[in-house]
Amino acid sequence: MLKPLALAAGVLLALNAAVTPPAQATPTLDWGECPGGPGEVGIECATLHVPVDWSRPGGRQLTLTLGRLPSTAPKPQGSVLVNLGGPIGISIDLMRSYGGAAAFAGLRQKMDIVTWDLRGGPNAPGLSTNLPCEWTGARQPRVPRNQAEFDALAAANRAIAEKCQAKDRQLFAAMDSASHARDLEAIRRALGESKVNFYGASYGGFIGQAYAGLFPERVRSLVLDGTWNHSTGNWDRELTRLARDVQTFMTRFFDWCRGQENCASLWQQVVARAQRSPLPAGSTTYDGNEIRWTGLRLARLGEASYPTLLAALRKAATTGDASGFVPAPPNAPFPSAPSPGVVECTDWPHPTSQRQLQQQVRRMEAAAPYTGIAGTIQQAMLNCVGWPVPVRNQPAALPDGLPPLLMAGNWSEYDSATRVIDQVPGSRGIYHDGPGHTLYTSNDCARTKIDAYLADLVVPPRGTRC
Repeated sequence: MLKPLALAAGVLLALNAAVTPPAQATPTLDWGECPGGPGEVGIECATLHVPVDWSRPGGRQLTLTLGRLPSTAPKPQGSVLVNLGGPIGISIDLMRSYGGAAAFAGLRQKMDIVTWDLRGGPNAPGLSTNLPCEWTGARQPRVPRNQAEFDALAAANRAIAEKCQAKDRQLFAAMDSASHARDLEAIRRALGESKVNFYGASYGGFIGQAYAGLFPERVRSLVLDGTWNHSTGNWDRELTRLARDVQTFMTRFFDWCRGQENCASLWQQVVARAQRSPLPAGSTTYDGNEIRWTGLRLARLGEASYPTLLAALRKAATTGDASGFVPAPPNAPFPSAPSPGVVECTDWPHPTSQRQLQQQVRRMEAAAPYTGIAGTIQQAMLNCVGWPVPVRNQPAALPDGLPPLLMAGNWSEYDSATRVIDQVPGSRGIYHDGPGHTLYTSNDCARTKIDAYLADLVVPPRGTRC
């Protein structure tokens, strides 16, 4: 699951990109009461059947459950499809309990708000057809130091994945963000909309990027909020850029320290010491990359957490005790990651050999010497080494023909997502100079501008800040 502390897709392989459903009658949606009731926000539900494998549209079907917050307008201008990230299978519950009515109140004055529970129910099963795996957090693996450790990691990951895969092999292999994007296209058709309006927060932005790559002619408006770049033709280059993006969190902390202490030098000393021999950290130990990851967790929170980070750093430097870096429950005592990462491991390239991994790590260390691989998608991809199915949703540059897109982001999220929208003429970004993750539900300024874009295609001026 993509989280604010775990920065936890683009276009597809040629085979996937070439698949188009056969001509058939467009299904209609029969809206009624949701399982569990409408809640205070008045959400209503419908179901839609789609292929498990979109390359075989006449094959086995699964059920998607959709949720709708009806517009308060007598004649709505259309629908906005929403994914709030994760990837998580309970979008309807999130919309019902995640401040959905309040956050989308303004937009509902013009448009219906539609979401759906993701196929497979990753990380938290919802109302759509689910993959019945044990969705639990696991310790983020350490970077293998040699081929033997790489092979052991691959075997451990494969064992976890194959246990889940055995539950439903076909669905297991078809939970990438491009499959979700094809589900989104089926929902568009069922709604009777000629084009899509889409808001994707966090991991939902990768579904949006996948949709833009697959169906550029069907995009009317598309918002990427608090996400980063999956739309690149050079993944190794993007990894070094992501590493530099993440490192800015630490350099901001070092700037704050200036005048009190040389925190950059102290940081490097503690990281190097932990890399030589992991430091005790409560009931576990942290190596250098785990110090980096947990230090970044605090640095991402901004100046309010800088004193805590400084105290943890001083304690580790003077006593060799890294317990000040240990996250609070439920993440204690170690950096965690989703397991199994069925969506993530089919969205993102991951190393197939120790040599490839070490080459990537060296480039990222050179680009970001304070943080290296820590806090990037490449660290999360250690969970995918040895995965039994290939990456179906490979990163690729966006195609021509897209209308202007809109992006919103805090700090380093903005830098990465800029590399997405810069591919599309006329696209703009909304920047918030502060910590956090996504803007729509927490920033009135950003929400107003996003609503104007989704409803009326008003693109904010270049350099907009909120």
